[in-house]
Amino acid sequence: MQLSIIIVNYNVKYFLEQCLCSVMQAIQGLQAEVFVVDNASQDGSIEYLSQKFDSVIFIPSTQNLGFAKANNLALGKAKGKYILYLNPDTIIGENTLHNCIQFLDEHKEAGALGVQMLDGSGNFLPESKRSFPAVGVAFWKLCGMASLFPRSSLFNRYALGHLDKDAVHEVDVLAGAFMMVRKTVADSIHGFDEDYFMYGEDIDMSKRIKDNGFKNYYHGHVKIIHFKGESLSKASIKHIGRFYNAMIVFVGKHYKGINSSILKLLLKAAIVIRAAVSLAAAPFMQLADMFSKKSSSKNKIIFAGNKLNCEMAVQIISSNLNHVLAEDMTAVSKQASTGDEIIFCTGMLSYADTIDFVYHHSKKYFYKWHGMNTGSIAGSASKNKTGEVYTGSFPLM
Repeated sequence: MQLSIIIVNYNVKYFLEQCLCSVMQAIQGLQAEVFVVDNASQDGSIEYLSQKFDSVIFIPSTQNLGFAKANNLALGKAKGKYILYLNPDTIIGENTLHNCIQFLDEHKEAGALGVQMLDGSGNFLPESKRSFPAVGVAFWKLCGMASLFPRSSLFNRYALGHLDKDAVHEVDVLAGAFMMVRKTVADSIHGFDEDYFMYGEDIDMSKRIKDNGFKNYYHGHVKIIHFKGESLSKASIKHIGRFYNAMIVFVGKHYKGINSSILKLLLKAAIVIRAAVSLAAAPFMQLADMFSKKSSSKNKIIFAGNKLNCEMAVQIISSNLNHVLAEDMTAVSKQASTGDEIIFCTGMLSYADTIDFVYHHSKKYFYKWHGMNTGSIAGSASKNKTGEVYTGSFPLM
């Protein structure tokens, strides 16, 4: 077995449906198995998806185990040479897994590999490559210098802003949203640390991989979509608290002495500051969101792909809307105007082509995906809020 893919799901069945469609295309030609661990979802995820993806191994849990425990549950059953930890709100290309496996086969010193992640609007996600938390790193991020100088090797060390996002680099930290790890390495470090419930597990695993003599690589030539924010609003106070408390757990585990004490104080200060900023900004974010929806509602929808698949997608939304059909990316470019919504109807249209299009047209359009023979259309224009799903004439927010 070449590859075992592990996806942890919690109440995002329609995004997971689109993710699995892309995964099924990406594993063609590979000896691969796919696990979905469901963390006691209340949206009928397993009942809905198990009928559509009979080759996927579903592992239900009667309680929310958290990210680490759920992944470890599947790790114990996995037989692949490589383990891919993949989030359910992702879209991958047909060549994604082949390219990553080839890289790891050629770089025996690599313990894990990450890729370039784009949000649902095509913006680069800086967490694709990171350094370990440190006093200086936390200070410059907290005082805002990292945002002012995003490409500085000093001020934005945490996000490694000075490293070319389109190149290959050895890095400290990879994102758990897409992390391919050698099975022997994952087994030797016993998977994710279950002291983390949500957030921080990937930083901790990255650290233990390096501590065991292996390297972590970021592969900027390989790109995927990671919508983010589907299970939890990234701007919420709950998210902020969980993230920084996870960082405090990490610091307590891996740092000692005065550096540990100072870093913990900085992280606690960050919780208070970020929470205050989030509360103050919330009304303005809501207004901006309302304005964005109003301004985009007048634009047309472009269904891109095979005519039959596009017609299925049209039926999911409505038969009475301002829309056009485009069979390929060239046609999309000719027909689309800024602010239009593009729905990629995959099948004849490859996932790799859609990701490439989004990468080269970031922020210009709104994007959603409709997998072949699926009953949903899903996408997200922002990493800071939940996305939008169509399952009938009206969107589910």
